[in-house]
Amino acid sequence: MSSPFDAFITNDDEVVDLLSQEWQRQTTTLQLIASENFASPAVMAATGSVLTNKYAEGYPGRRYYGGNQIVDEIEDLARRRLTGLFGADHANVQPHSGANANVAVYQALLAPGDTVLAMRLDQGGHLTHGSPVSMTSTAWNFVSYGVTARNDDPAAPGEMIDFDHVRAMALEHRPRMIVAGATAYARRIDPAPFREIADEVGALLMFDSAHVAGLIAGGSHPNPVPYADVVTFTTHKTLRGPRGGAILCRSDHAKAVDMAVFPGQQGGPLEHAIAAKAVAFKEAAHPSFATYTAQVVDNSRAFARALAQEGFRLVSGGTDNHMVLLDLREFDAELTGKVAQEVLDRAGITTNRNTIPDDPRSAFITSGLRVGTAAETTAGLGEGEFATVAALMARALRGREDETVVAAVRDTVAELCGRFNPYASFTK
Repeated sequence: MSSPFDAFITNDDEVVDLLSQEWQRQTTTLQLIASENFASPAVMAATGSVLTNKYAEGYPGRRYYGGNQIVDEIEDLARRRLTGLFGADHANVQPHSGANANVAVYQALLAPGDTVLAMRLDQGGHLTHGSPVSMTSTAWNFVSYGVTARNDDPAAPGEMIDFDHVRAMALEHRPRMIVAGATAYARRIDPAPFREIADEVGALLMFDSAHVAGLIAGGSHPNPVPYADVVTFTTHKTLRGPRGGAILCRSDHAKAVDMAVFPGQQGGPLEHAIAAKAVAFKEAAHPSFATYTAQVVDNSRAFARALAQEGFRLVSGGTDNHMVLLDLREFDAELTGKVAQEVLDRAGITTNRNTIPDDPRSAFITSGLRVGTAAETTAGLGEGEFATVAALMARALRGREDETVVAAVRDTVAELCGRFNPYASFTK
C-alpha cells in the first residue's frame, strides 16, 4: 500500500518503502496510545513545507538572520491564534516538545536548587516533574504529591489527586513553584485548588496541560489559564497539531520565558512546525473541534465501561478525559503491561504499558495499560465501536497463547479500520 507522500520522494526507495509501511500500519490498525492523534492533511502539509529551509534564531522583529519577513508574520500569527484560543496574555510557540517547554519554564522562573512540588511519576506525573532519571531532579529540588489510596467503593473509588496531601507538602516544604498536570491520570484536574494552595504558601503555579490541551481548547476540560502563572503543553495529542510544544504565561513572565527558550535552550526555531501549529490552532478554534472533544470524552467513558465489563479494573474507577488507565491484575493476575502491549500489537491494537499507582512491577514491565480515544475519535469511531474494541482487546488477551485467536482479532480490527480511515478523503 502506497501513501500519498510517495510522489514527493523520487530518489530514495528505502525511505518510500518505510513510509508506505508506516502509512499502512496507521490506517489498518487501531491507534489507542493516549498521546497520539491523526493530524489533518493541512497540518502535515505545513510541517513538510518550504519553511524547513529557513533559519530564524530569535523572535519576530528581533532575529539574528536576514530574510525573516515572512516567517515573522507566520510566528506572530501562531502566537495570536494561540493566545486567543486559550485567553492568555502571552504565547511562546518555539519549544520543540512539551519537555523542552517545561524545562524552559523552570529555567525562566526558578533559581538552581529551588524547591518544586509536583506529581510523582509512578502516581501519574511526567518525567520532567522531577523524576530521578530526569535532569530536572538534579537542577531543582523536587518534592512530590500523589493520589489517594485505592478504594473499591464505586461512589468513592480513590486514586485521585490528594489535595490534602498537596497542601500538607506545600506547607512543609514551601516550594517556589507548584506543578499541576499529569501524563497518566484519567480524571479532570481542577486548577482552582492548586491556585489556592499556591497562594497560601506564596508559590508560582505551573499547569502542564500536555495531554488535555485539546480538551481545554474544545471546552471539555477546565481552562487553567486564569489560574496559573504559566501553562505548558504539547501541540500534538488532543490538540491534533504537529509534534511540538508551547508555553502560555502572564505578561509579567513573558520576557523571562522567551529568554529561557531562546537563547537559553534552543537555537533556530522550527518555523515549518510553527506554521503547522498555526494551522492546528485555527482548526481548534472552529466549532467542530468542540464537538470533537466532547465525543472524545464520551467515547472514553463508553470505552471504560466496556473494559470494566470485560473484567479490567479501571484506575480511579473511570475517566473524565481522553484516557483510560487499566489495572490488568484482576483481569489476569499473571498478565503484565509489557505482555499485554505486545499481544495487542500482534492483534493490530496499538497501546502502551504504564505503571499504576503503587505498582509492584517495574516501569519496564508494569501492571497497567494506558489507552486513549483521541486518535480513533478523529478517525470516526463512536461509543459503539469503542465497546467493540474493548471486547476485541479482551478476546486477544485471553487467547494470547493461541495465534489463531490473535490473528482473528487482527482481521476484525482491519475490517473496522477499513470503515474508519482518518485519511479516506485525502487518499481518494
